[in-house]
Amino acid sequence: MVEFRVLPDTAAAAAAVLPAARRLAHASGRPWIVGHWDDRSVVHAAAGRSRVALFGPADTTPDELERVLARVRSVRDLDALCGRLAGSFHLVASIDGHVRVQGSVSTARQVFHTSSGGVTVAAGSPMFLPGDHRVDEELLAARLVAPWAPWPIGETPLWTGVEAVPAGCYLDIGADGRSRPVRWWTPPEPHLPLADGARRVRHALRDAVAVRARDVKTVSADLSGGMDSTSLCFLAAGEADRLVTTRWEAADRADEDRHWAGLAAADLPSAEHLVLTRDTAPTWFDGIAEPDPEPDVEGPFAWIRTRARLAHLARRVAAAGSADHLTGHGGDELFLGNPLNLHTLLRTRRGRAVRHLRAYRALYRWPLVPSVRALLNRDTFGEWLAASAGALTDPVREVGGAPAFGWGIAYRLPPWATGDAAGAARTLLRRVGASGVEPLAPLRGQHAALQDARLCGDTIRRVDRFTSREGVAWHAPFVDDRVIEAALAIRLRDTTMPDRYKPALSTAMAGIVPARILGRATKSEYSAEAYESLRRHRAALLGLCGDDMRLARLGLVDAAALRAVLQTLPPSSLTLMPLISTFACETWLRAVERRRVPAR
Repeated sequence: MVEFRVLPDTAAAAAAVLPAARRLAHASGRPWIVGHWDDRSVVHAAAGRSRVALFGPADTTPDELERVLARVRSVRDLDALCGRLAGSFHLVASIDGHVRVQGSVSTARQVFHTSSGGVTVAAGSPMFLPGDHRVDEELLAARLVAPWAPWPIGETPLWTGVEAVPAGCYLDIGADGRSRPVRWWTPPEPHLPLADGARRVRHALRDAVAVRARDVKTVSADLSGGMDSTSLCFLAAGEADRLVTTRWEAADRADEDRHWAGLAAADLPSAEHLVLTRDTAPTWFDGIAEPDPEPDVEGPFAWIRTRARLAHLARRVAAAGSADHLTGHGGDELFLGNPLNLHTLLRTRRGRAVRHLRAYRALYRWPLVPSVRALLNRDTFGEWLAASAGALTDPVREVGGAPAFGWGIAYRLPPWATGDAAGAARTLLRRVGASGVEPLAPLRGQHAALQDARLCGDTIRRVDRFTSREGVAWHAPFVDDRVIEAALAIRLRDTTMPDRYKPALSTAMAGIVPARILGRATKSEYSAEAYESLRRHRAALLGLCGDDMRLARLGLVDAAALRAVLQTLPPSSLTLMPLISTFACETWLRAVERRRVPAR
């Protein structure tokens, strides 16, 4: 796992230098990047007084970077390079007294920064920044919102004094040590016909997989049976010397993934296939109450329920010889047809929107009048966010209720959240909504897709940090910048098809993935896994919400109300979703107690 701290080219920055195994220097000789990484994780170059380094898989070489540096005169001149490279990486440059620090569009590579000794210091993790930072309890209350806190609140660091670089921006640190975010990327217009857009997706995904497989003997990949992971496996089979696939045995005997994964495995005869059986593999929530000896205290971990499974999988693929694992996460976020696009289509392609609306109403049993009223809504993103604050404690909407065509899903606080937690979360949503905040994209469906892709990238970053302890890097090619751009550039009327499952991805993979597999039009759900795991680990979960529950101490959760839900599980799995965010926050608070971020 790469850990680094970036320093401006000033004498004052010397105070933020830390003892580290590796360092790169500015042309002046002052420390520029300090931290821990191996040679395989970085490519860097220098030309004259200019420097650039890329951490993570990137489709470039030192020679190419030298040629680029020979032509640039400012950090802004690197936009073209960043806009064409395949992969997922941090870019750090030092040019003419300015430092550029940049992550990825998806936050699979994120940049955090703080002020230290009057200058800006940046890092790829809040834990690698200097200073003694405290937990922001108002933000923590909002993290109880299910299924996740809305953007930008969900991306705001929970540590006071720490900031994250905004979406589509890089951090420009000047010669005086002060910094500002500079926008370099904006989402593309959705203008490409399906065939052209799918061709671009195909090239972007192939490049994303190839850059991970280059100079690597063995690559492992999920083969769940879904279209996303299956696509990556067939691409990897054409790039890697050796492919090892993995599949979890499902709790539900009627689960269809097994059948589809079996078909794919039969068409990948040269690959090795690992099935992680239920009698030997951890279930959801396994070990959730056990302290992590090396806790990641950046923030609550969205996949806390599968932490033990991730470690188990990493150990299995490492034993099989893989140090790089591909996951299909991110495919749903980009390629599932989003009904929110109907809001835009109604204003641009009314006839198409009406036909799609009829199909969606039949599929989800939406009532007509509320559907039309929601489609006619013209709230700005800020107005919608502020309005969402008032609905945080409303009942969860079941199938057949009024659809939501706002800027996102219907966010809810769990019934065990206290009045104080609800008040803090409402205040925060209203304040951010009134601040003039702009959405991630001007179109509602694109905003939602980008938010979901960034949520996925954030989780993948945290998973990679966790599995790297076992010697395995975790990769999600679907949330690489070039893949996101390709997906968002396809016309909405070609992707919002209620009668076709992931039309852009299935078209892109034609000729690579066998047609019989691309014909799948169903998707598994995991309520059986949730209920079985909750029953099996009920005692451990009840222990987390006992008299010493940290969230209860802060006045954010009614521990007795939470215990009541665990003791009598509700019939709808939708009402179980808030358990994840609550236990993610609780286990994080306990980890913070054990490992306070030290002053460095």
